[in-house]
Amino acid sequence: MAGLTSSTIGRKYAMALSALFLLIFLILHLTTNLLSVLNKDAFNTASDFMGYNPFVQFLMQPILGFAVIFHFIMGFVLEIKNNKARPVKYAANNAAVNSSWMSRNMIISGAVILAFLALHLYDFWLHEINYKYVEGLTPDAERFWPELHEKFADLWRVALYVISFVLLGLHLAHGFQSSFQSIGARHPKYTPVIKAFGKWYSILIPAGFIIVAVFHFITQ
Repeated sequence: MAGLTSSTIGRKYAMALSALFLLIFLILHLTTNLLSVLNKDAFNTASDFMGYNPFVQFLMQPILGFAVIFHFIMGFVLEIKNNKARPVKYAANNAAVNSSWMSRNMIISGAVILAFLALHLYDFWLHEINYKYVEGLTPDAERFWPELHEKFADLWRVALYVISFVLLGLHLAHGFQSSFQSIGARHPKYTPVIKAFGKWYSILIPAGFIIVAVFHFITQ
């Protein structure tokens, strides 16, 4: 790992790999959350499995946590090093023409998403830790849907989630394609497909999460 992150190319490659892992996780996470809109019992069953399965809790969850932390740290490190290595600022190079606003401000959207993750962890992960390990309450497979539903009773919280998901979509719009480029997946035949898939991914994934939040708000 030290060798992989010792150079700029290595850091970009490592960051891309963590991004691809997180892209897969977002699909799985959204799939589970959409069950709360489609079928309450199915959501409770899936959440109970995810919440008490040892493989998920003690292997995949720590890996996910590491991937999130690693991805954001690498992002901040690369941004700092790029700024130091750039003698001429973007403004002097007509950045509005040469690159998109999001590509130039990934660090900003990343910081906002990181703040959102802190709220999300407070809302759900800390609650689970308290329920299972602090209070040691009896497992209840029927509790997950009501707990999720209750979280979106307040308009301010729903608004924060919606804004965060919109920023996530903007972040993904650039990050999806960038991740594949960083690992060398560039080809005249496949790059247009990756771009198109990335575009739809950056729209549909955040939109799905927004639907979940809004659904639970309007059905209070």
